[in-house]
Amino acid sequence: METIFSPHSLSPLFNVKASSSKVLLSPSLQPKSNSLSCSKPINYSLRKQQPLSLTPSLPSCTSWLSHAQQGLAALAISLALTFSPLLHTGNALASEFDVLNEGPPKDSYLVDDAGVLSKVTKSDLKQLLSDLENRKNFHINFITVRKLTSKADAFEYADQVLERWYPSIEEGNNKGIVVLVTSQKEGAVTGGPAFVQAVGENVLDATVSENLPVLATDEKYNEAIFSTAKRLVAAIDGLRDPGGPKFKDNKRESNFKSREETEEKRGQFTLVVGGLLVIAFIVPMAQYYAYVSKK
Repeated sequence: METIFSPHSLSPLFNVKASSSKVLLSPSLQPKSNSLSCSKPINYSLRKQQPLSLTPSLPSCTSWLSHAQQGLAALAISLALTFSPLLHTGNALASEFDVLNEGPPKDSYLVDDAGVLSKVTKSDLKQLLSDLENRKNFHINFITVRKLTSKADAFEYADQVLERWYPSIEEGNNKGIVVLVTSQKEGAVTGGPAFVQAVGENVLDATVSENLPVLATDEKYNEAIFSTAKRLVAAIDGLRDPGGPKFKDNKRESNFKSREETEEKRGQFTLVVGGLLVIAFIVPMAQYYAYVSKK
């Protein structure tokens, strides 16, 4: 028995496949999916690329502003470091306190921290002062420093050294301290009660106003130290005062400005630094704001 299928009986089966293929590949759906898959990346790329095309031009327009700002800021900091009266070098600060912390010299009578004395002066000074100590039991220490940062003048620093090296009256009674500050061209002499009484106020004042400053002004540091030592030793021995050098008739020109000149320069310095800071920070910001507002 044979079963013969007519073409019409098979057509529904093929029609279903055909209709299903038409559903999957329907022209109304296929272009829509294609349009969505293609239009989204295009629109997204347009929205993202527009700012990227502008950002490279922004540094090119504002690069000179940043360079100018950095340059002016560096100039202001450089001027502040150069002319500020409150800043000091670390070496001067360290050497000044090293003299205090190290205590009195054990093998000599001198602390030449400024490094201005010759070997001959050091030898002659040691011989003169050791002979004085052996005969009169007075010990005098000489100190040279380049500059002072912790104290206002040489007198305050000399008192500080005396108190630090010889804390009690018994230790410092017969001790003397002579300080010479080379940069300020000044000196100071201090000591315990017995030392001050043996030397006398007149000789103490004369060495501070004549020997130390006059010779230091001419940078004759060796002569300033040794002549002061001989004058103090002569006073302790009760001998005639050898005297000291005098200032010339013309007034000595000071290496340091007066208080009024310092205040005036400080005001000018403040104005200059303030103006540079304004130019370095405010002006570029205003220009940048104007540039952005135009966009």
